[in-house]
Amino acid sequence: MTDSYDAGPTDVPILEETIGANLSRIAAEHPDVDALVDVAQGLRYTYAELNAEIDVVARGLMACGIATGDRVGLWAPNRAEWTISQYALAKIGAILVNVNPAYRTHELAYVLNQSGTRMLIAATSFKSSDYVAMVAEVRESAPALTDVVFLGTDDWDRLRDGASEVSPDDLAARMASLANTDPINIQYTSGTTGFPKGATLSHRNILNNGYFTTELIGLGPDDRLCIPVPFYHCFGMVMGNLGCTSHGTTMVIPAPGFDPGSTLAAVEAERCTGVYGVPTMFIAMQSHPEFAERDLSSLRTGIMAGAVCPVEVMKHCVEDMHMSEVAIAYGMTETSPVSCQTRMTDDLERRTSSIGRAHPHVEIKVVDPETGETVPRGEPGEFCTRGYSVMLGYWEDPEKTSAAIDPDGWMHTGDLAVMRDDGYCNVVGRIKDMVIRGGENVYPREIEEFLYTHPDVEDAQVIGVPDAKYGEEICAWIRMRPGRTALDVDAVRDFARERLAHYKIPRYVHVVDEFPMTVTGKVRKVEMRERSVEILGLSGE
Repeated sequence: MTDSYDAGPTDVPILEETIGANLSRIAAEHPDVDALVDVAQGLRYTYAELNAEIDVVARGLMACGIATGDRVGLWAPNRAEWTISQYALAKIGAILVNVNPAYRTHELAYVLNQSGTRMLIAATSFKSSDYVAMVAEVRESAPALTDVVFLGTDDWDRLRDGASEVSPDDLAARMASLANTDPINIQYTSGTTGFPKGATLSHRNILNNGYFTTELIGLGPDDRLCIPVPFYHCFGMVMGNLGCTSHGTTMVIPAPGFDPGSTLAAVEAERCTGVYGVPTMFIAMQSHPEFAERDLSSLRTGIMAGAVCPVEVMKHCVEDMHMSEVAIAYGMTETSPVSCQTRMTDDLERRTSSIGRAHPHVEIKVVDPETGETVPRGEPGEFCTRGYSVMLGYWEDPEKTSAAIDPDGWMHTGDLAVMRDDGYCNVVGRIKDMVIRGGENVYPREIEEFLYTHPDVEDAQVIGVPDAKYGEEICAWIRMRPGRTALDVDAVRDFARERLAHYKIPRYVHVVDEFPMTVTGKVRKVEMRERSVEILGLSGE
C-alpha cells in the first residue's frame, strides 16, 4: 500500500529575490497597470505610482533611523497605507510585526514587548477600539517603542516628508544589502492556550508562497483581486498582496473590515476577476439581500481558505458567483501559509471534498501522531509539511520552535488529515478536536458536512462535550437559514437516521445566531466547548 507522502511540482522555479526587488521589477514591467484600489478611501495607484509612493515611505522610515532587522508594528484595518507600509518596510529590511486589529491593551503590550517593536504604525481607531488611548496606556510598559505614527493624521505626512533627507541611492544601497533569507515578518498565531507565538517569516517564505498560490489560479496583469480578508493575517498580506504584486495584478480593498455588501459592491464596480474569503465570508455574501442584484459576471476565480469549505457553499460559488476556477487552499501561518491547493482544472468533486494536493516545491506527509511513522494512504494521521515555506522559527522561542519543527525540517501542524490515492488530502479535524466517544474516533468535519445537506441549515459546527458513560458525546451548534424553523435533537436524529452511524448522531443540538469567531473568521471551538458545558450543565461530568 502506498505511503501518505507526496511532493509538489518544481517546473516553475522559486523566486530568489527580495520582496522589494520583486516589486521594483514588476512595476518596471507593468507601470501603467492598476496596482492598488482602496474603495473606501477613493485611492488609486498604478504600479509605477505605487512603487514610487512606497519608495518615499521607505526613505522616510530610513530618515527615522529604522535599521535592517528593526521591528515595526502595523496595527490597522485594511487600507492603502497598510499595503504601502508593508512594502516600504520590506525594501529597507525592517521586520513587519502584524498586530491584530482586535487586540486590546494586554495583547498589544505582549506583542510589542515580545517582538521588541521599535516603531508602531497605527490607525487612530477601528470599530469599538480607540487605538490612540490604548497606545498611550501601554507605552510605559513597552520600553523598545520609541516612535508611533498614527494614520490619517499629520504623523503620516511627517513620515513621508522625511524622505527628503535620504537619497534614492541610499535606499538602493539598503535594498542591495538584503538577503532573501532574512526575516521580514513576524505574525502572531492565536494559540488556544497561553500567549500567541511569533511565527518569523523570510522574504523567500512569503514572496514565493504568494507567488505560487496565485500562479495556481492563473492571476496576471489583466486580473483584479478583491481582498476582503485582513491584511494582518497571511491570507491578506501574502496570498492577497504578495500574490498580486508578484504577477502585476490589481489589489482591490473593498472596505477596512469585512462587510458582505461592500465586498459584493466592489466586485461589481471594479470588475474583479477574483475574490478571497473564508467559508463564513462566502456564506455571508451568498446570504446578503443584494446578492442576486449584483453583477458578479466578471468573477472567474478566487480562494477559499482558513477552514474546510462546506460542499454547498462551494457549489454556490461556482454556479451563482461565476467562480468556475475557484480554489481551496490549506495551510497555517507557520508555513507562509499555503501547503496544499486545488488546481483550476480539478473537477468539482476534488474542489468540494479535498484541500488539494501538494503546493509547488513543498513536500507533504501524513504520520501517526504517536509513532511519527508515515501512514498508508486512506488512513488519518497528523499532516506534516516541509520546504521553502516553513518558517524560520518562533521569534525568540527556540523551545516552541523545536517542538513544532522536527530535526528533519518537517513542520507538524496538529491537523488530522487523510491522503487519498490520488495525492489529494482532506483535513478531518484538529488532533485536539477529535471526539472519542465510547472508544470510537469521531471526526467533527464529517458530521458538519452531513448537517450542511439539511435544507434549513446554513452552517453547523460539531464539538465533543464530556459524558460520564461514553467519555465524550457529540454536540452540534447550528445556524438556521433565514425564516426557517429551528431544529431540535429529535429532528436532527430523524434526518440522520439511516445515513450516519448511531455514534455519530449528535446527542445535543444548540441553535445559535452566530458562532464565537476569531477575527480571521475561524470558529473558536474551545470557547464553544466551554459554553456548551455551561449551557448543558455538564461541569460535573
